[in-house]
Amino acid sequence: MATLKHIASKNSDYSAIEAYLVYQHDAFTGKQLLDEHGRPKLRESYLLDTLECGDFSFATACLLANRKYGKNTQHGDIKSHQYIISFDPRDAADNGLTMEKAQALGLKFCEENFPGHPAIVCTHPDGHNHSGNIHVHIVIGSIRTREVERKPYMQKPRDWREGMKHSSTAQTMRHLRVEVMELCEGAGLYQIDLLNGSKERVSEAEYWAHRRGQLKLDRENASLAATGQQPRQKKFETVKVACRGEAPPFAAQTARSLKSPTGAFVASQTRTLRKQISSVLYRATSFEDFSDRLMQQYSITVKESRGQLSYLPSGRTKFIRAKHLGDKFDKAEVLATLTANAARKPKVQSKTTNLAKLIDIQAKLTEGKGIGYEHWAKKFNLKAMSQTLILLQEKDLLNEDDLNQRITELETKYHNALAVVKDLEGRMKANNKLRYQVAAYASTKSVAQQLKTAKRPAAFEEQHRAELTAYRAAAAYFKTNNIIKLPSPKKLEAEYAQLASEKAKFYEQYKEAKEELLKLKTAKQNVASFFREEEQTQQER
Repeated sequence: MATLKHIASKNSDYSAIEAYLVYQHDAFTGKQLLDEHGRPKLRESYLLDTLECGDFSFATACLLANRKYGKNTQHGDIKSHQYIISFDPRDAADNGLTMEKAQALGLKFCEENFPGHPAIVCTHPDGHNHSGNIHVHIVIGSIRTREVERKPYMQKPRDWREGMKHSSTAQTMRHLRVEVMELCEGAGLYQIDLLNGSKERVSEAEYWAHRRGQLKLDRENASLAATGQQPRQKKFETVKVACRGEAPPFAAQTARSLKSPTGAFVASQTRTLRKQISSVLYRATSFEDFSDRLMQQYSITVKESRGQLSYLPSGRTKFIRAKHLGDKFDKAEVLATLTANAARKPKVQSKTTNLAKLIDIQAKLTEGKGIGYEHWAKKFNLKAMSQTLILLQEKDLLNEDDLNQRITELETKYHNALAVVKDLEGRMKANNKLRYQVAAYASTKSVAQQLKTAKRPAAFEEQHRAELTAYRAAAAYFKTNNIIKLPSPKKLEAEYAQLASEKAKFYEQYKEAKEELLKLKTAKQNVASFFREEEQTQQER
């Protein structure tokens, strides 16, 4: 499944781009790696071609274009654009993708979509994360050096006129994604839908935060191993997992951007936040249930504003918008998932739920829960206490002695029914095993009789080892259990059906007693917690 990535560069040193593609660089600092003689180390494998450069190098062609058209003179001007097409690692084995074929596809893509721009097309056999994905770098100078034929996707004069600068707009990226999908389809390669966004979006900050965190963890584990200690964690899990594909060419800039406290904090929380929201999203069946579970389990507040969802994890003061987390966390996708859950789990909805326990708010606040959790917990306790009173009124158990007596009766009923169910399950298991041995004995008895009259007993035994083993195991079972006369299979089946019927009856009694017992015990606990909290409040007053 090929992906497309765009990187705009303001670096006026065009030779640095070619050096990045040709020489090895440190993934985190962006510096060239040197050999023992202090010379830059070439990449182990790459293919490189230039387009629209004439007799000049890519760097010279770009500088001449800048001088000719008087552009890219300011520090903040975008000097070049890089597009990276990363192919699926399976394409090499399943679809015969080679570096040569990928380079040809990259050249074709560049000629059709960036005509008139000086360009470098370079293919690498693998990415930073060593997933084995062949990928193509297409780097173009920002200025078009000749006027080209206007094509249907070109909307503004800058898209075809000489001396105009390339602009990577949302419309341009949509067109290029369609081109990548059609390119892979024509070449028989794996491909996904690039037009519908990412379910879990990965930012550059998250990518590099994960890489740096994993490197630091590996070094710490190596130090522990050297002293004979066992590492507690081997995989860095506090930031989002990196996506397949190549990291940006100027990795040092990206790495330095992570030193911002705000950026590092957001990157370190994003993966955990996604996992927490996802774990709740796939179990909830309504938006109210979704928001309640998020607050109760993870102290995450969710709000809707202008048709968009935002999430506030514990420890933050500013909401994180869904669009920064991924498409599956926005309003439309969340509501669609909740609707699907409700349609898929009708039994869970109709099942009688247990009575909720009151939350010890002070204890939760001591653990570090915020004011948002406190407001939610107070509402939750009021609802739980209301349900408790309704239950006790329905059962006519408002008196404490009556409640305790009913709990005792239910405990006796519960344990008695459970004992009968366990006994019946044991008898059913024995019946099932006996039926199996009777069937095995009957099906292999003739083979055992043939063994007695066989002319070559050893050869016959070897040929029918499985049948004879089953026969002897059945005979040993009958002898161990003092079974002289074998029971009828039909009689055993009828006995099993009778046991199953009795078990179902007692199991229903066991379930009813257990369900009511849990509710009444919870109700008793809620009443005690409520009056204890009231007493503390009065003492404080």
